[in-house]
Amino acid sequence: MSVPLRTVQLNEANAFLKKYPEVLYVDLLIADMNGVVRGKRIERTSLHKVYEKGINLPASLFALDINGSTVESTGLGLDIGDADRICYPIPGTLSIEPWQKRPTAQLLMTMHELEGQPFFADPREVLANVVRKFDEMGLTICAAFELEFYLIDQDNVNGRPQSPRSPVSGKRPVSTQVYLIDDLDEYVDCLQDILEGAKEQGIPADAIVKESAPAQFEVNLHHVSDPIKACDYAVLLKRLVKNIAYDHEMDTTFMAKPYPGQAGNGLHVHISILDKEGNNIFASEDPEQNAALRHAIGGVLETLPAQMAFLCPNVNSYRRFGAQFYVPNSPSWGIDNRTVAVRVPTGSPDSVRIEHRVAGADANPYLLMASVLAGIHHGLTNKIEPGAPVEGNSYEQNEQSLPNNLRDALRELDDSEVMAKYIDPLYIDVFVACKESELAEFENSISDLEYNWYLHTV
Repeated sequence: MSVPLRTVQLNEANAFLKKYPEVLYVDLLIADMNGVVRGKRIERTSLHKVYEKGINLPASLFALDINGSTVESTGLGLDIGDADRICYPIPGTLSIEPWQKRPTAQLLMTMHELEGQPFFADPREVLANVVRKFDEMGLTICAAFELEFYLIDQDNVNGRPQSPRSPVSGKRPVSTQVYLIDDLDEYVDCLQDILEGAKEQGIPADAIVKESAPAQFEVNLHHVSDPIKACDYAVLLKRLVKNIAYDHEMDTTFMAKPYPGQAGNGLHVHISILDKEGNNIFASEDPEQNAALRHAIGGVLETLPAQMAFLCPNVNSYRRFGAQFYVPNSPSWGIDNRTVAVRVPTGSPDSVRIEHRVAGADANPYLLMASVLAGIHHGLTNKIEPGAPVEGNSYEQNEQSLPNNLRDALRELDDSEVMAKYIDPLYIDVFVACKESELAEFENSISDLEYNWYLHTV
């Protein structure tokens, strides 16, 4: 006889509170459309009630722009009286917050209708709908993220970021030093606390490497056989990185392109697929000859223009693109080639996988994963061929053809018949409305550069 889910969850809460009797508060977290974590803080005595009955939050939480303002054109604000929906805990996400001075825990939540069914505008549910299509085929998705970020100073210069002073040398880094161990040593206490904090929270962080710009780093996550869980880990990791850095009197940014002349922050995702027997369907001595792999890549490449709004959801996102920064700008694939959009890493035949290299670190992991998996499913079911893999420099062989601005990306998404089969058109409407609102506000602003160029010259 199986144990009811609610009982299992209550047992989870009881075990946690027993293990951490010092915990005073619990942060109830839910990631909005932009991947920004919002929610409520409760006292530990209220945790059981949350597991039993959930908490109420307004549906408009999923109609917020990047500044946290409700976009009324979504229809999720005043049009429905700013009505509440109910949020329930996600099992396995209750963990300690190691950076807090007052012992505090955190718990991820997901939104449901009052009647109980998942809320359509929760990005986690958007992803779950795509994953179900693979479940129906008896396929299991293994996924892992690579997340790039900058450590920055807590003090900006005229509103612009600057590299933090090294706790070791007291100097600000200025040079590009890819994979330089000495740079890891400069910030070792902060970076080590991130890895230890991840371990304490059950986040499967593997390693931190120095990336190609001053004080830029990458955290690698282990693959897990649940793409939704992989996204949960990515959301929690971003929160962890930000708070640990702040404890070390630094700040962080996952902004796609914080510095004009330096590399942007990417969010790469690795995906393999297991059959009912647990075998990797992409496994091959010669990846080019594996039909499932080719078809999956073909579907991703065909839908890539329509994916772009989810992969690069902000105005700033499109500033990452440029040949010198290894950010692919055309639907291309290759074997062990970092200049293409979809890379097939080489290694053992059993570990063959897809590495999707287009998204920025500012993307919502759930929406990124949903769009990539939609492309893979589309390719597998329609046996789409991707063409020949690129050898050598893709930037020299392929002209930029992906949308290079947010407006065009939103148009591609809105017009895509394929994406509408995987992602509820109602949700696409909400997403596009929010992003068009941000775009309009951006375009109505006048930059300092415009004043410098035009105020006294024309």
